[in-house]
Amino acid sequence: MPEMTLFRTMHHVCIVVHDIAAAEAFYAAAGIGPWHNYPPLDQYTELDVPSREGFLGMKYRYADIDNLQIQLCQPPEVDCPQRRFLDEKGEGVFHLGFSVADLTAAEVQAGAAGIAPLMRGRRDNGSGFTYFDTAYRAGVVLEVRKASHG
Repeated sequence: MPEMTLFRTMHHVCIVVHDIAAAEAFYAAAGIGPWHNYPPLDQYTELDVPSREGFLGMKYRYADIDNLQIQLCQPPEVDCPQRRFLDEKGEGVFHLGFSVADLTAAEVQAGAAGIAPLMRGRRDNGSGFTYFDTAYRAGVVLEVRKASHG
């Protein structure tokens, strides 16, 4: 089997929270920030998610620190993976995000290793994400993402 290379370049940690404003205030007081709005989720023109309403209802904020990005996510009160995680486990790390150059190649490589996609989204500019169904084996969802700029 070829060497797995898709989970090598860490981009972010996503933490699911009940109250995004309170969490951001805590992190800011601890010196983590500045915080920014995540780009609008309706920019994803191709979506394969369990709940479109749940996905589009997410509130995201992010802070770039020296070595990675921290994302805060407050899911809506509708059924979606992030809401189920929050209701069942409480606040915590929902996924680890890794940068890749080619999302399709990453999905093929993961599939060859028996790692199935959980959710995916693409923007018209070729950027996007794929979450993998890894929580039951890894304790956390693994994600690959591609930025719009290279």
